[in-house]
Amino acid sequence: MTRRRIAVKDLDTPPLPIGRPKHLSWIPENIKKKECVYFVESSQMSDTGRVMCECGYPREQHLEEATKSSVFLGKEWDPKRHIQEMPTDAFGDISFAGLGPKVGKYVRVSADTPPCIIYQLMTQHWGLDVPNLLISVTGGAKNFNMMPRLKNIFRRGLVKVAQTTGAWIITGGSHAGVMKQVGEAVRDFSMSSSCKEGEIVTIGIATWGTVYNRGSLICPMGSFPAEYVLDEDSQGNLSCLDSNHSHFILVDDGTHGRYGVEISLRTRLEKFISEQTKVKEGVTIKIPIVCVVLEGGPGTLDTIYNAITNGTPCVIVEGSGRVADVIAQVANRPVPEITISLIQKKLSILFRDTYELFTEGKIVEWTKKIQDIVRSRQLLTIFREGKDGQQDVDVAILQALLKASRNHDHFGHENWDHQLKLAVAWNRVDIARSEIFTDDHEWKPADLHPVMAAALIANKPDFVKLFLEQGVRLKEFVTWDTLIYLYENIAPSSLFHSKLQKVLVEEKECSAFSKVPGIQLHHVSQVLRELLGDSTQPLYPKPKHAERHRLSITVPHIKLNVQGVSLRSLYKRSAGRVTFTMDPVRDLLIWAIVQSRKELAEIIWAQSQDCIAGALACSKILKELSKEEDDTDSMEEMLTLAEEYEHRAISVFTECYRKDEERAQKLLIRVSEAWGKTTCLQLALEAKNMNFVSHGGIQAFLTKVWWGKLCVDNGLWRVILCMVFFPLIYTSFVTFREKRLQPMSCLTRTRAFFTAPVVIFHLNILSYFSFLWLFAYVLMIDFQATPSWREYFIYFWLFSLVCEETRQLFYDPDGFGLLKMASLYFSDFWNKLDVCAILIFIAGLTCRWIPSTLYPGRIILSLAFIIFCLRLMHIFTVSKTLGPKIIIVKRMMKDVFFFLFLLAVWVVSFGVAKQAILIHNEERVDWIFRGVVYHSYLTIFGQIPSYIDGVNFNLDQCSPNGTDPYKPKCPESNKDKRPVFPEWLTVILLCLYLLFTNILLLNLLIAMFNYTFQQVQEHTDQIWKFQRHDLIEEYHGRPAAPPPFILFNHLQLFVKRVLLRQPAKRHKQLKEKLEKNEEAALLSWETYLKENYLQHQQCQEKQNMEQKIRDVAQRYRLFSPRVPLEKTCECQCSVKSPVHTLAQACSCLLSPACRVDVLVELLDLDRVKRTGLVEQRLAGLEEQMSQTAKTLAWIVRALRGNGFGSEEDAPTMGKSSQSLAASEYDSEEKPEETTAPYHVSSRNLLYPSSSTVRFPVPDEKVPWEVEFQIYDPPFYTADRKEVAPIILVKEYQCLSGSFCARNPMGRTGLRGRGSLRFFGPNHALHPIVTCWRRNMDGSIYRKSLKKMLEVLVVKSPVSDHWALPGGSLEPGESLPLKLKRVLRREFWPQFQNLLNQGAEVYKGYVDDPRNTDNAWIETVAINVHFEDQNDMQMKRLNSVNLCVRWQLVDKRIPLYANHKELLQKVTTLLGAYY
Repeated sequence: MTRRRIAVKDLDTPPLPIGRPKHLSWIPENIKKKECVYFVESSQMSDTGRVMCECGYPREQHLEEATKSSVFLGKEWDPKRHIQEMPTDAFGDISFAGLGPKVGKYVRVSADTPPCIIYQLMTQHWGLDVPNLLISVTGGAKNFNMMPRLKNIFRRGLVKVAQTTGAWIITGGSHAGVMKQVGEAVRDFSMSSSCKEGEIVTIGIATWGTVYNRGSLICPMGSFPAEYVLDEDSQGNLSCLDSNHSHFILVDDGTHGRYGVEISLRTRLEKFISEQTKVKEGVTIKIPIVCVVLEGGPGTLDTIYNAITNGTPCVIVEGSGRVADVIAQVANRPVPEITISLIQKKLSILFRDTYELFTEGKIVEWTKKIQDIVRSRQLLTIFREGKDGQQDVDVAILQALLKASRNHDHFGHENWDHQLKLAVAWNRVDIARSEIFTDDHEWKPADLHPVMAAALIANKPDFVKLFLEQGVRLKEFVTWDTLIYLYENIAPSSLFHSKLQKVLVEEKECSAFSKVPGIQLHHVSQVLRELLGDSTQPLYPKPKHAERHRLSITVPHIKLNVQGVSLRSLYKRSAGRVTFTMDPVRDLLIWAIVQSRKELAEIIWAQSQDCIAGALACSKILKELSKEEDDTDSMEEMLTLAEEYEHRAISVFTECYRKDEERAQKLLIRVSEAWGKTTCLQLALEAKNMNFVSHGGIQAFLTKVWWGKLCVDNGLWRVILCMVFFPLIYTSFVTFREKRLQPMSCLTRTRAFFTAPVVIFHLNILSYFSFLWLFAYVLMIDFQATPSWREYFIYFWLFSLVCEETRQLFYDPDGFGLLKMASLYFSDFWNKLDVCAILIFIAGLTCRWIPSTLYPGRIILSLAFIIFCLRLMHIFTVSKTLGPKIIIVKRMMKDVFFFLFLLAVWVVSFGVAKQAILIHNEERVDWIFRGVVYHSYLTIFGQIPSYIDGVNFNLDQCSPNGTDPYKPKCPESNKDKRPVFPEWLTVILLCLYLLFTNILLLNLLIAMFNYTFQQVQEHTDQIWKFQRHDLIEEYHGRPAAPPPFILFNHLQLFVKRVLLRQPAKRHKQLKEKLEKNEEAALLSWETYLKENYLQHQQCQEKQNMEQKIRDVAQRYRLFSPRVPLEKTCECQCSVKSPVHTLAQACSCLLSPACRVDVLVELLDLDRVKRTGLVEQRLAGLEEQMSQTAKTLAWIVRALRGNGFGSEEDAPTMGKSSQSLAASEYDSEEKPEETTAPYHVSSRNLLYPSSSTVRFPVPDEKVPWEVEFQIYDPPFYTADRKEVAPIILVKEYQCLSGSFCARNPMGRTGLRGRGSLRFFGPNHALHPIVTCWRRNMDGSIYRKSLKKMLEVLVVKSPVSDHWALPGGSLEPGESLPLKLKRVLRREFWPQFQNLLNQGAEVYKGYVDDPRNTDNAWIETVAINVHFEDQNDMQMKRLNSVNLCVRWQLVDKRIPLYANHKELLQKVTTLLGAYY
């Protein structure tokens, strides 16, 4: 290996490569490597016999200055002085030769690199997203054997938790041991997943000096990429990098071949990352970290111990071997049972090959560390593979984090909030449902509002559903500001976001704003108005003020780490305005549907009351958005979702119609205030939901409107006869729907008959045919210079038609305004046709009155007659036979326009070429048009020009010079008057022209017509039912009299509207505003039936799945007809059984070769797992087994207590993995030992505020009476500025200089005074000031029928930790110095009096980390309790200092362990809750 030579050689490489990003120049400027700058010959030789330096590198791989250095000449090699930092020369991209195109990132860093620099490199320059979780995998560095099943479970679970939570996985990075297992797990995931699932970030932190083939990674300018060869056969004592990791951090300390260099930097980096916070989609979390352990040796035990000491939860995979199994096998034992002999026995079994290397001191150290690890059960999770593999590694990892968070001390509800934040960030609703929302904590709906908003923004429908189940009320959650916040965080990729931004930009341009204004709800309403249509009113009216008053507190993110603060409480700070919206469910539904969030919208729609209108509105919005969507996939998704919501509206309406037809039809025409004062029927028409409109119930309603007050079973022929012979109305020839009309007067029956839309329609048909007949008569027979009375009557008749069209234009019952009504009027095709016919008639009439233009006027009137005749098609749309055909004609007209464009290309090209070849310089424009267009067009239909081939050329039929205006110009000819143009060319052009036009284009047109016909024909019934509504609505609101008698109705309307100024009113049959009580009852009824529909849908889906299972079983019977199913299956797998398990079905398959399809379907169905009766029976069996296990455990304990057998001989009761996990998870609530028999904190291996390490003292060796021959504790006494009084020192000092004082609680593993002031006891005083927690009304707050206390706590000036007031007592002082710093000087005497009156709750030894064998702390704890909240002394304490506060007493209060023990004694004394 030529490390240094490669580096020197690379210094002469060309400048920065083209593909290298510019920002990577940051790496060599900020990240360093380490180099040995002084060569000192080592006594050890390399494998090849070369002379090595003390750093491990040969002379050739040193700088020339290092071998000639005179600065360090004659001095011993010191890594602190002789290794220096230099800019790194190895970074960039890395690819593994022969292992695919995958490219990762790598960098060589100094071991002293600050973690913040590396974190900045990963997040900013490598582009990694900040993780939601950090998984540190540690264990055996060499290859080890794992059971295949356990290996698969571990790989699957690790990848699942990383992929679902967005975690980083950190390993050692080498291609061996646990790192290899992790790499293969990531590889398997990458091969089986799609690109959308994303890459799992796997970071390998390895030692640079132990990486084999690292020379290929060196390039001072960066490698893009560096090709790395993974060669395990030649690596020797070094290790290769794992090809399945995505990023590598190679830690360099300037040495070669020394493992473990990276441990310190890895620990610091993991700690730094775990201290960072991440804000994502409204959730702020502190990045959690978990340590996963597989197998491992002594180094792994140190890693676990350090992780537990630092509060990092650990997951131990049992069955992986060595250290992991040692800890797993003793984890369930009480700590006193974990003895030196037990650990020695376990080591001899699990470390067979290396057991002889364990000395007595090493075994003692292992025992001590394992005891401390097991003692922190809240941080320890053992993963055990159950019989059926029921527990997954991903669940164990997440449960470990939640368990650690749950047992971590917090004020108030912070621990629960933190757990919920983690679950939301991980997107693991299963963990939240099973571990967070339990009976241990009562969640208030207001506490869930911030995470509810975060779940909505992050599109996590499962969490939204869970929060709704937990009591979140949308009426309280959705406020004005919440809605604005949601729209501010709408997905930027959505089409609605771009439309909203466009509205904001337009407002900025129209106003004087210097920047784009913030999103307000009236901006949203403006976009929604475009999507929902003009029939709706604005959903969010624009406020009167220029800008609505907003919150004084800016909320860039919904921070979840604010104690007890919810969005609602923030909004209530802005008084004097309405914060809640009219319909919160509607608001959230719109917000979700405009982003096409299917699952989220489905959950919200299920909460709605006005569900039919909501579903139709969603369908309309999605269809409108799909028209502007550019992405085809997104457009198809929108249309599919629109159809789904239309189907929901149909289903709910069907349920309503089955129950009550009248109430269901009332739902159609009810004015919905929530949806812009429109109706369900109008929304369906706007969205063109043909399936909905063609529903039988809606058609029945339209038929009822069509017949008015007449019975719908009256035959049409009866109506026509009554129209001709109207006295028949007064007989029983026709019947009326309302019984009261039967005996009423003639006038009432006449009015009811002639106001029915069906009668009005037929009267107008009769009137229109009469108009056309009279118009045709005048044009053809009676068109004189002086108009006759018939022609005047035609003018009068047309005037009545103009008045009716004017009435339709200005008829505005909804108050839309003239411009909006004009837009709606001209949006209808038939109205455009009417206006066109009227204008042409007026133009013809104007010309008709001018004598010189009499004939042109008649021509124009004839054209108007054509258009009036075309208007008849609209009348026939009511016919079920002719109506769809008219639609076909209209759509074919569109096809014709596209066809004419293609035809024009061929016609013009052929016509111009023909004209140019045959005719020379034709200057007459009309004949040019004839020759180019007209003759070419007629050629298609067989009228071929006779002169085109020269055979039938006749000079008499043309004009030689083009002077005859009635003859075309003759073609090119010679002196003999014969054509000279190339006849063969014109014939070929003619043949090609006819081929493409007659055969290709005309057949294309026929095919287009046929496609249109087939498309419409398939939906003939729906189209007819949909279009008949417009006709029914038109004649429902039309005056009863037909033209020209309709003028009397117009005169009546003119008097009412213009003279009397009475507003227009819409008939209640098509739009009705209900009273509030009636509307509320109707919506409640609709909601009830919607719930029935949803339940029926769920049951149907479940039945479909069970039916599918039965079908598969039936297919099996068909596959094996000769062998009865009952005989082939010994497990009694019956076809009639409701559910078949996978094992039963597979055992029934005798010949797999012929039953592959059945097996594949059964494998898919196994995901359903067990349902119904089987699931209930399994649950009952599990409960019985649990009760049996508890009973047997009680019997064993009773026998042991009476001396029957020993504990070692007692059989271990088997537990399922689930029960084991449960027992571990709840171990903190069911401790196996109440109180530690010996001091624990005093034996922590690392002494506080120093680098001194205690001698390990296991529990059994703590008493001085127990022999401990190898006990050799170090001596440590901290240097203090103040000198302790000599008298106290001499009291505990022998003449020989040794210390006679011994810790009364036993060994601590450290001699000397430590950081304490005195040898022997150091006295302290801890006042415990308490009062009762009170409600707002002054009553005492209770929990579990016990009163709750509040305690006075103080904040440490050094850290953010809270503690009880008090501390060490100085000689002769009555109050601790720390307490004096908190209290004012004038309050010292009063506080001393309070202490004198208080109750002593404890006096004696304190288990403190500062204790040693020769110095310890003893304290006196005095409780000062205030019964009365108005006590003057208590009020003085409330105004003492900002660093003092009252805190609720709970077992999770974040205080020192010994302080919590004192608090527990106080609660026992006062009978309070703890």
